[in-house]
Amino acid sequence: MRIARDRIVAALRERGQLARAAWVERELPESVDPAKHSGLLATLDLNPADLADAPTS
Repeated sequence: MRIARDRIVAALRERGQLARAAWVERELPESVDPAKHSGLLATLDLNPADLADAPTS
């Protein structure tokens, strides 16, 4: 399971967390591994299951 960085940024912007969104945009890869970044996602109060990319066929 991967998460598009844009989805994380959009979720943060919706909450008005613009500085965090800008940081994520600068620091994270385009495709985020939730296992590798689980601590960051928890700190940002984001549920990886809500943000995961749809499986590609």
